[in-house]
Amino acid sequence: MSPRKGIVVVCNLDTRGEDIVFVKRLIADRGHEAILLDFSMEEPPPFPGDIRTEEVAARGGLPIEVVREKYRSDRDTATANQIKGAAAIVDELVKQGRVHGIIGIGGGTATLVATSIMQRLPFGMPKVMASPMAAHPAYIDKYVGTRDITMHHTVLDIVKMNPLLEAQITNAVGAICGMVEMTQGTDIRFDKPCVAVSSFGFGEMAVQSALGLLEEAGFTPIVCHAQGKGDKAMEEMIRDGAFHGVLDICIGGVMEHLFKGNRDPGPDRLMAAVNAGIPMVLAPCGLDILSYGGRPDMLEKTRDRVQYVQDALRVQVRTTADELRQAADVIAERLNRAKGPWTFLVPLKGWSSLDREGRPIYDPAADAAFVARLKEKLADRGRVREVDLHLYTPEFARVAVDEFVRLYAGARALAPTLA
Repeated sequence: MSPRKGIVVVCNLDTRGEDIVFVKRLIADRGHEAILLDFSMEEPPPFPGDIRTEEVAARGGLPIEVVREKYRSDRDTATANQIKGAAAIVDELVKQGRVHGIIGIGGGTATLVATSIMQRLPFGMPKVMASPMAAHPAYIDKYVGTRDITMHHTVLDIVKMNPLLEAQITNAVGAICGMVEMTQGTDIRFDKPCVAVSSFGFGEMAVQSALGLLEEAGFTPIVCHAQGKGDKAMEEMIRDGAFHGVLDICIGGVMEHLFKGNRDPGPDRLMAAVNAGIPMVLAPCGLDILSYGGRPDMLEKTRDRVQYVQDALRVQVRTTADELRQAADVIAERLNRAKGPWTFLVPLKGWSSLDREGRPIYDPAADAAFVARLKEKLADRGRVREVDLHLYTPEFARVAVDEFVRLYAGARALAPTLA
């Protein structure tokens, strides 16, 4: 048995008291301390939490009486107050070393409150949310975002204990207990400089080769899956100072945002590294396609183009020269503001495993339109380097890593504290 750990249980005891008593007992039976954080907003709870709702409300800035009144007339304000207060309290408990994990159990409001608290906690801290809302497509992005939150889909609502619900809650509690017993904690250390590497399937051969080459060169590569959430998380981690450089091979998220694709990482792609001044090597993997799988409207709109069907949910549509010029405008504008060194590598034989001679996606004229516009708009067009290779090769990976090592060495010579 692992040493006794503290687990915060985010709950609204006014409507879920019986269920939470069961949760607390399960955690105690496992040898850990359950710290009930009650954010109840509707009625006085039947029994107090270890952290009372009155304390949560006060830390949020409003008396509990006002929260209860707002809950009936202005629910958003009441909820925001409880999130603010609960997050501040949990943050203090973490700093005191009393908390090693957090679990939320409940419906829509409980899920919003609990996951909002979880999103503010450090990477690596165990976080589990058990909810019938865990698979709701309209809300899951709000609940999880780019954080390491584990969602447990209870299927059933958390109302009135019954054998089926008991099985789901037991599984969820088992998950958080197992996590706190095995976790490495949040103090994650590296003995080598960390390099973010963007990746997705159509650039995978280059990425896989680059990882070994980066390790040989003395770096720790961290792969971020550029499917929208992964590259958005990469941007956030760069802003937080987690990386010393970025090998940004798969920058298709810029195109996805411009044209509302499924892999949209938001409006700020590339900007974290631009502002941080860390060395960047970029490549155009993903700019050659847009992801419109499961989108009948967009597939119909682009039916005159080549469409590569992976499966029902993943359909890649070839980008046009005009779309690529628009992407080049955005990329150039951002790179012109870069505070650190960068190189944009252009593989002349194709940009992805789909974009090669003999395959339908291959369109060297459209690719060339992008390169011409990028050079036109950049303040220093000499930073664009064309190589007579295909991106989806180990040889391209070697060129990319060698260029990154060169940029990194130069940056470190100017700023020895970089690593």
